[in-house]
Amino acid sequence: MQTQDAITPGYAMRPKLNYLNNGTTLKSWLLTKDHKRIAIMYLITVSLFFMMGGLYAATIRLELLTPASDLLETGTYNKVFTQHGILMIFFFLIPSIPAVLGNFLIPIMIGAKDLALPRINLLSLYIYWLAGGMALWALMQGGVDTGWTFYTPYSTTFSNSYVMAVGLAIFINGFSSILTGLNFIVTIHTMRAPGMTWFRLPLFVWAHYAVSLVMVLGTPVIAITTLLLAIERISHVGIFDPSIGGDPILFQHLFWFYSHPAVYIMILPGMGVISELISSFSRKKIFGYEFVAFSSIAIAVFGFLVWGHHLFVSGQSMYAGMVFSFLTMVVAVPSAIKMFNWAATLYKGSISFDTPMLYGIGFMGLFLIGGLTGLFLGAIGLTVHLTDTYFVVAHFHYVMVGGQVIAYLGGIHYWWPKMTGKMYSEFWGKISAMLVFVGFNLTFFPQFLLGYQGMPRRYAAYPEEFQVLNIFSTAGASVLGIGLVMPVIYLGHSLIFGKDAGDNPWLLPGLEWRTTSPPPTENFAVMPVVTWEAYEYGEESGLDVEAAKRRLAVEAAT
Repeated sequence: MQTQDAITPGYAMRPKLNYLNNGTTLKSWLLTKDHKRIAIMYLITVSLFFMMGGLYAATIRLELLTPASDLLETGTYNKVFTQHGILMIFFFLIPSIPAVLGNFLIPIMIGAKDLALPRINLLSLYIYWLAGGMALWALMQGGVDTGWTFYTPYSTTFSNSYVMAVGLAIFINGFSSILTGLNFIVTIHTMRAPGMTWFRLPLFVWAHYAVSLVMVLGTPVIAITTLLLAIERISHVGIFDPSIGGDPILFQHLFWFYSHPAVYIMILPGMGVISELISSFSRKKIFGYEFVAFSSIAIAVFGFLVWGHHLFVSGQSMYAGMVFSFLTMVVAVPSAIKMFNWAATLYKGSISFDTPMLYGIGFMGLFLIGGLTGLFLGAIGLTVHLTDTYFVVAHFHYVMVGGQVIAYLGGIHYWWPKMTGKMYSEFWGKISAMLVFVGFNLTFFPQFLLGYQGMPRRYAAYPEEFQVLNIFSTAGASVLGIGLVMPVIYLGHSLIFGKDAGDNPWLLPGLEWRTTSPPPTENFAVMPVVTWEAYEYGEESGLDVEAAKRRLAVEAAT
């Protein structure tokens, strides 16, 4: 590769082949080592899991439309909400942004031609497929009825469902996360382009670096926990089951030692996406770049110290509860830094309300509610009343759906022109974003009220006085469902009928916008040399916005 400045008049030299048309057979895709093709295959797979998990969610809301358990039997309802949680958390929320957007963008953002370990990257995809296939087989054979947390002794004594098969699938899937995280760490350390220093990295890359540390350090814990669960079910060794000398609280400690950091596996990449959206569509450098970068690392570190707030009512000592309550309040500080800095970035910015930006602003509002309600659950006195109620369900979904899923949708819309070379309909994109925002709030905000009034979660039947709020919630789920289906239609339509996006449709300075759309197999025709700071919109970045606007106008006219 010849080395030159990545910014040249007319952008990158355009090769004849890009990653999409450089071999179009199924074999060429299945045996590819190109990180972009692997990301596209992840995109298709996680989308399928999201649709299946969404169908389970729709079934739950239909059951709760009426107070009686008249659509599903109690046992079947237990399986439906368990399988919704398993598919959404382990096979969509955890892998979606890192495996799709992270895989596609990190090498391009740092000026590399691929990830450091391309064969390992393909192996992680195959492991994910294997684990997902095993989980789907178990769900079709009869499912799991323990709840997605697999609490003992439900999962060791009382359940005759396919706990072992799903546990093995989660165990296997953990290796996919570990390999992906390891690949990201090695790539970011060793393959940055000349001039791409640590403090010139996009915040999207910082977020993935932090989350990779959590993947590598935390995932082995849940893998060992599911392995111990399997050993106890097979050999009846007393590990978690109290009837044979085990300790069920030990399971909760091990499970949440991973699963609370896993919340940050889900949300940290989304925060990285939002940093890109806020800066791009306000035309400003991120306020306090270093603080936002280090807050990602702080969230990853503190995430390992707060698991005990899930055990406030589980027999944990009062003193341990006080410590974990304090740490829960502390972990909110790095997230608050991000929210403050995003708001400061927007202040006096030249804001354009394109579809990705609507998702970015929606994230800020929804995640703020999710974060603040988390403080309620971190306070020992309040959580005694709110534990295992719909308040917890609402809080979790405001963080996960209002946070991670909204960020994922924003990221897909933002980088879709780069991934495909095509533009989608802005009109339908904005309609979809607004439907998602309205439908989400109508679905989950009533659940805060239900939880405060004492409605327990995971019950198919409930007292009649809760029905009105449940009707609102089910109606909101219908609106939300429409909003989530629409992108499948108009993004798919854009692949065939969409206008060519050009190399830099948003007129941005990042490295990913300085190569062709779609990118070539090795990402850049010539190796980039980075001479500008992160999020630099002035002449220092070499981005002549006015000239780029004139060029795009000419291209549109012809």
